[in-house]
Amino acid sequence: MIEVTGSLKRRLAVWLLVTVTGLGALLMVEAWMSTHRAAERAYDSQLEAAALTIAEAVQWQQGEPLVEVPAAALQILATRHQERVFYAVLDADGEAVSTNLPFAIEPAWREQVTSAPMALTTRLDGAAWRLYGREYDSAGWVSQEPVQIWVGHTRGGRVALADELFERTLTRFVAMVLLAGVLMALALRVALGPMRRLRRQLRHRDADDMRPLDARVPEEMRELAQTLDHLFARQRQSREELLRFTADASHQLKTPLAGLQSTSELALQSEDPADWQAALTAVHEGAGRTSRLAGQLLSLARLRHLGEADAVAPLDLAAVLRETVLEWAGREVARHHDLGLAELPDGPLWVCAEGWAIRELLGNLIDNALRYTPPGSVITLGVAVHGDEAVLFVEDDGPGVPADTRERLLQPFERGGRQDTDGSGLGLAIVDSIARGLGGRLTLGTCKPHGLVVRLHLPLCDPKETP
Repeated sequence: MIEVTGSLKRRLAVWLLVTVTGLGALLMVEAWMSTHRAAERAYDSQLEAAALTIAEAVQWQQGEPLVEVPAAALQILATRHQERVFYAVLDADGEAVSTNLPFAIEPAWREQVTSAPMALTTRLDGAAWRLYGREYDSAGWVSQEPVQIWVGHTRGGRVALADELFERTLTRFVAMVLLAGVLMALALRVALGPMRRLRRQLRHRDADDMRPLDARVPEEMRELAQTLDHLFARQRQSREELLRFTADASHQLKTPLAGLQSTSELALQSEDPADWQAALTAVHEGAGRTSRLAGQLLSLARLRHLGEADAVAPLDLAAVLRETVLEWAGREVARHHDLGLAELPDGPLWVCAEGWAIRELLGNLIDNALRYTPPGSVITLGVAVHGDEAVLFVEDDGPGVPADTRERLLQPFERGGRQDTDGSGLGLAIVDSIARGLGGRLTLGTCKPHGLVVRLHLPLCDPKETP
């Protein structure tokens, strides 16, 4: 039963979308951080330039620094976002020479600036500020004392610049995602093209067309194409075997039916009751043989569905063997043979099999042994355990079968060249089909000094673990 669990194209698209979204999220995070770093660098450069401009305006009078902040320094920091701009010029003692900062520079900051310029972010009255401080060695006429210049502004411009850069990046990214989506749809269509072509080729095939596929497929579909070719080859072989079996079955049924027709025609032409009696006897025997042949054909057809059951209950092989041998021993056909049982194991031998299949198997093996051995032959059945297998055997002291013809005996209507019996040649074929259906195997061997032994190997099972 085929159950549709979604679309392969949709599944691929979802995975690609998830991958692109994940990578896109990482790229957006990186873009957001990069834009803020770029804005910080740009505005910090402005602060440094403004501080340098103010430092160039420092003058000394009577050993004291004087400064008139040039308008250019403030224009450097002025942007369209109208940030609040502040500055402070401190002498060597930390006293303000000129300032418009609404707060004092902390001593720790001044101490740090003596060794290297610094930029820091602080908050005042709920607003974020960016400050830049640097110490300059001013060359005065009388003295040479360092001065510290601090400049700063609010962060509105930085945030606005970072947001603007991020928006541009996001716009380009969305455009690229849309373009990638279109290209991904085209790529999926092109990538799944070989699958569509293979589907159309299979759909347009005739029901009896079992030829190998003639298609060009990518590497990912090579195993699928090979599996289909293997399936077609098995179907072709199965079809040929079915046609051959049908032809053989028709021939096998035609022969006894033709004999019955000839016998009845001769009886109808005679007026002697003795001829009628002989004809009726022949017709009765021929009908029995034909009925048995038809039954075996039905059994062989039934075995095609042996392995389709959902669950099989455990079966005691030794008990079924004992019951079957006792039943056959009381039949008329076994009267002239020594049919018996070998010593059976003490406990049960559990196998997962259907009871009718095992009985059918044993019946065919016993029937074959009775038909193909002369009267007075000894036929022995038994079962033993070898590892995790139960080995059921049927041996006789008849003429046996040459080694080069044993494999052919497993084919339908094959009797190993024996024409002195009325068998149909289906017994061992049925047994072999049952063995394969139960997950076992059938082997033929030789008994000493002469005779044939048929062994059936079946896997044992644990009745406690079987559902």
